Amino acid sequence: MSQIEVSKKTKQESELGRWLKKEDSWAIIIALGLVILTTITFFTGGSKFFATMAVAIPGWSNDASKLAGGLGQSSLGLIYLYVFFTAIFGIGAKVLGFNVKQFIAGFTTLFVASILVTVLGSNTFIKELQLETPLLALIIGLLFGNTMKLPEWLHQALRTEYYVKTGIILMGATLPFTIILKAGPAAITQALIVSVVTFGIIYFAATKLFGLDPRLGACLGAGGSICGVSGAIAIGGACRAEKQHVSIAISMVIIWAVAMIFLLPFWAKSLGLAPGIAGAWIGTSEFADAAGFAAAEAIGDERAVKTFTLMKVVGRDMFVGIWAFLVAILSVTVWEKKSAKDSERIDKKEIWNRFPKFIIGFFIASILTTLVISFLDQKAGAAYSKDIIGTLKTLRGWTFTWTFLCIGFTTRFRELTSVGWKPLAAFTLGVIVNVPLGYWLSNAVFASYWLSIK
Repeated sequence: MSQIEVSKKTKQESELGRWLKKEDSWAIIIALGLVILTTITFFTGGSKFFATMAVAIPGWSNDASKLAGGLGQSSLGLIYLYVFFTAIFGIGAKVLGFNVKQFIAGFTTLFVASILVTVLGSNTFIKELQLETPLLALIIGLLFGNTMKLPEWLHQALRTEYYVKTGIILMGATLPFTIILKAGPAAITQALIVSVVTFGIIYFAATKLFGLDPRLGACLGAGGSICGVSGAIAIGGACRAEKQHVSIAISMVIIWAVAMIFLLPFWAKSLGLAPGIAGAWIGTSEFADAAGFAAAEAIGDERAVKTFTLMKVVGRDMFVGIWAFLVAILSVTVWEKKSAKDSERIDKKEIWNRFPKFIIGFFIASILTTLVISFLDQKAGAAYSKDIIGTLKTLRGWTFTWTFLCIGFTTRFRELTSVGWKPLAAFTLGVIVNVPLGYWLSNAVFASYWLSIK
């Protein structure tokens, strides 16, 4: 082997190593692996394992014996579910550099908590209060996270992005690619309008009204207009913002994201919005993927989850790479007062580097399941949708429950209120514009697209 070939091989191995050190990568590996494995078992007759693992806690009221009986029947499935996800998340945790023993201990605690939350969320009285399992998980997580000090080993497993990105890719598997193609143009157009307007309002308020650093204004604008925490981090890196700027922007995102989990579903139901429109509005006006899924789930209709995903993931999240690249140019040429030649040195690969890779997994999952169904006859396709897509939906639900528990456990209200009133005021002005704009776009301009999603 020549020196050039050795060098090329070493570079490829290095790139693979870097790729495996990202949560996006492991979310893709885990979720697509699940899609492929379940599909293979469908054709080989071995799908019973995954069907058993896809545990759904039955509804119950005051009849404890019914609940006990349901849990007894689900016990084997819960064991499968725990062992399977502990193993695959644990492998990812080791490669990502987490403390594996602490991660497993923490995930075990998280898993037990998710069972308790799911059982409680299956109670008919709780359901009558409109407290869906995701909201319940968030509330319980916030209660414990803000009233007691959680052990360090538990924090090793509180990986919100790890779980939510896995869930989003599984969501892609349940969305036919034809739906994505149909609603994609509307989602991207609506996202572009909202992103530009919201970013502009927050940035103007931060820099002109309150005299904040332009880089802080950019981080705040990105957090409120593109994809929440990820957007704030990506834009902060692109414009070389101070660590404190990014932290403040993340705090603002969390404050309003948590508030919107409760407010947007309440407003949507009060206004009598159709599920598809409600989901699109949530996708337009929520600030974080995980929080948005909790709000969409609270609508209580799968169509809301689908349109939220199309609006937030296909629409808004896809812009983060482009925004990061544009802000990098702005930072060099305006804020740092350098020449246009300096801006040309900014590597255009920045768009790809900043692009959230899990979205690719989302599209691949959708294409895979759509292709499988298209090659099956009607009867076999219906069976695949029921057995495999149904299983993936249930597993997706568990990943989101872990996500919402993580949000609650890691959100500290005391820390969020210590950032000062100016960033909060600038971000809030963006919210004041974003929410009604999102409502108008979802319920009037693009309503026909969202109503067509079944």
